[in-house]
Amino acid sequence: MDIMAEEVKETREDFEAQLEESLNKASTNEDAVWNRLEQMKEDGDVLALTVGGVVNGGVIVYVEGIRGFIPASLLSTKYVEDLNVWLQKDVEAKIITVEPEEQRLVLSAKAVEKEKERKERENKINELKVGTVVEGTVENIMPYGAFVDIGDGISGLVHISQLSQKRVKSPEEVVKEGDAVTVKIIKVANGKVSLSIKALEDDKEAAKKAEETGVEYTEDAAGTSLGDLLANIKL
Repeated sequence: MDIMAEEVKETREDFEAQLEESLNKASTNEDAVWNRLEQMKEDGDVLALTVGGVVNGGVIVYVEGIRGFIPASLLSTKYVEDLNVWLQKDVEAKIITVEPEEQRLVLSAKAVEKEKERKERENKINELKVGTVVEGTVENIMPYGAFVDIGDGISGLVHISQLSQKRVKSPEEVVKEGDAVTVKIIKVANGKVSLSIKALEDDKEAAKKAEETGVEYTEDAAGTSLGDLLANIKL
């Protein structure tokens, strides 16, 4: 082998070694990126992204250089009719699937919207005051009571024991779906609202009895049983 051929061989071997080293570094860097993506998924990070492409069944976004897919069904809590209007649109999304072997990264913007709606609903519920009387509509009836829509996206349960002063075997004896009802908020806890129709009947009866006996009627008295109220009356 002449000197020129030897130099060509060494040059080729050096190039191949450098190429292999470069590929190994790229592979290591990509593994690190996928590890970070997995951590983002575990942490539930909300990512600010821009839709970079529209494909059949969803849109494309990029997270740290990795191609991600948001299915149309996970773009919004609302029905998505035209994917093209989402092109170049900013979205917030969470990673829900990380599969490095398949080069598969799936995200959901719907999950972020639902979380925001849940927090907004919780804030509205926390602003409700026990003792407040509100108007509502019976939206669903169960064997154990009736759910009443009191507006602003909030529903509460009127337990069967709170439907009437009388003994009730079935909620349908008192209310029907679609009925407009007046209810009193009697409890707000753990994101749930408890309502009562019976409490309003109790309030009316207590107020009437107070008027008959000359005892001043107050909200405290309304929350007191009729027996306790009468016990405080001196004849």
